[in-house]
Amino acid sequence: MALPVRPLSADVSAKNGANNGAKDGAKISGKISAKDAGKTSNAKVLFIGPGAVGASVGAWVAEHHGPVWMMGHRASQAALRTNGITTYAFADPDGTRRTVPVATVDRPSDLPDADIVVLAVKNYSLEAVARQVRDELRDRPIVVSMANGIDNQRILPKLFSKVIYGVVCYNARRDTPGVVGYQRKGPLLIGTPDNGLGDELRLVQSILGQGCPTLIVDRLADAVHSKIVINLTNALDALLGRGSRPLANIAAYQHLLTQTLWEGVRVIRAAGYREYRIPGMPRFALLHLVAVLPGWLTRPVFKRELRAMQMSSMTQDVVLRGAYDTELESITGYVVQLAAEHGVAAPYNRAIYRLGREKFRPGFAPLRCEDVLAEVGREMHAGKAG
Repeated sequence: MALPVRPLSADVSAKNGANNGAKDGAKISGKISAKDAGKTSNAKVLFIGPGAVGASVGAWVAEHHGPVWMMGHRASQAALRTNGITTYAFADPDGTRRTVPVATVDRPSDLPDADIVVLAVKNYSLEAVARQVRDELRDRPIVVSMANGIDNQRILPKLFSKVIYGVVCYNARRDTPGVVGYQRKGPLLIGTPDNGLGDELRLVQSILGQGCPTLIVDRLADAVHSKIVINLTNALDALLGRGSRPLANIAAYQHLLTQTLWEGVRVIRAAGYREYRIPGMPRFALLHLVAVLPGWLTRPVFKRELRAMQMSSMTQDVVLRGAYDTELESITGYVVQLAAEHGVAAPYNRAIYRLGREKFRPGFAPLRCEDVLAEVGREMHAGKAG
């Protein structure tokens, strides 16, 4: 996610989360019983996937909760063992830089009595990792998924009976294995589709909440889809290479971004989902406003916010690492599918989706804003002709 959000302290984020909960059904950590406190202090937590989210949350929790282990692979695993995890805030790198040593395992079965397994891998890796956890730990642990989108809700219930889903509400970037920058600490939203697993939710909240504000939500589907709208930024930014090179046409980028997001709002509303006010992220009303106002009127503010926007993980994957696997299908592809199912025109997201499927290959060279706009125009023309 790369849309600008206001940098908030953890305390302010928690306060905003509490206010949000009064309206949208979220709640922050409260008192727990002595029995539950014992469970919290002894619960063994395994984080799998030390990317930007897994490493940052893992490090924050490990500072306060002793029994934490991390599992990566190859270079990431070696860096964790040698150097631990270093985190820093983008706004104050020197003043906030902290390094936390973490215990590591090579495979889930190295921690056979894990109580909680946090799957901080993306959807394209989720099924293989989840099957390994199931094969080695059976159905013992509470499983927490931090992946964007809804694919995790299709994959994980087939393998586990105690699954909690997370919505990550902060920007983070992995600079090198084990080194992560972040815009602010959290918050995290956690919930279940049917609002079950109350005890498990409170246990997970009490542990993750030691590292960053963690809220239980009772409208998970709305929260997930509201975040999906914001995540539509990622594929556009990857196509343009934003963050890896300067944008030559700010006006065209502003137009593409605002129309893509507002189109996403219209699609999820047509599918029956309501806005969930995610702390620190733009409201749907604001997305509508910037989509309909003349670009020149909001451009000075947009330019200022653009300077605070960090490179998305998809841009890192596609542009810097030449990766083929991305979240294109689970985010933009999903919105395009919803649009088709509910009869909503979505030329911006359709164009971005098609270009991503064609272009995201090793050796990919970022496009110009004008190239993407031309594809949008073709989509609009095809829609009228159809």
